[in-house]
Amino acid sequence: MSGTIDTSNSVSLQPNDRLRSPQPLSSNGLADFVQETLALTKRLFIQLQRRPSTLLAGIVQPLMFLVLFGALFKNAPQGMMGNDLSYGQFLGAGLIVFTAFVGALNAGLPVMFDREFGFLNRLLVAPLASRYSIVAASAIYIVALSLLQTAAIIGVNGLMGAGLPSVAGLVVIATILLLLILGVTALSLGLTFALPGHIELIAVIFVVNLPLLFASTALAPLTFMPGWLQIIAALNPLTYAIEPIRYLYNHAEWDLASIVLQSPWGAVSFGTSLLILVGFAGLTLAAIQPLLKRRLA
Repeated sequence: MSGTIDTSNSVSLQPNDRLRSPQPLSSNGLADFVQETLALTKRLFIQLQRRPSTLLAGIVQPLMFLVLFGALFKNAPQGMMGNDLSYGQFLGAGLIVFTAFVGALNAGLPVMFDREFGFLNRLLVAPLASRYSIVAASAIYIVALSLLQTAAIIGVNGLMGAGLPSVAGLVVIATILLLLILGVTALSLGLTFALPGHIELIAVIFVVNLPLLFASTALAPLTFMPGWLQIIAALNPLTYAIEPIRYLYNHAEWDLASIVLQSPWGAVSFGTSLLILVGFAGLTLAAIQPLLKRRLA
């Protein structure tokens, strides 16, 4: 009996086999992708359950804006914002969008912390059906969290006298917010894979957070702004989410041809605002594809 080992049936591993991307699954690929995405999404919600401060902070901050700014301009002349609106009624739509925007802007933080703590590397070497399940799980989590926070703001805003749109109006509001969240989440995830660490990501979030709020029609109508700020606000995607929602709150009847904004370049209809948001979401999702392919390879 010899001490040699029969290697006739063994598999020879090439040096680059460990770096090779997993082969796509044929029949069960989609099912495996869904299963992986749901499992990773569940993990994020378990983290939220253990640390609910993220959810609470996303609700408390816009509520403070709503109460404090509403009180600050409580004695403003009725109709100063147009259409006999109080400032509290005018402010509601802006804070609804701002709540969704802030939640989506923070979308990259969980992935960034996974990068720094090494969990992302473990996922990248795991035999996943598609590494895009990592990104999909983060997007689903942020969309659900942002819509939950926004629903709370809509409810409180209604209790404070702003009322509620019709059921169809609420569906349109959810669609508008979804488009905005998808676009901003894509930007946040792109920054997550482009920046070296969470310090830089948080710095970018702090730098763009409030300036984008003030450079939109969330706190004041476009006509109140100087010319240069009107141009910036008209280029801001937040404006095209705020104005259709504000129109839904203030008009019982609406259609896609309804004019919701008078920009420096002309009148903007309800339908045009939706198209701009669709274009914004599509453009950002397409822009991060090359970066994601490189980082997830």
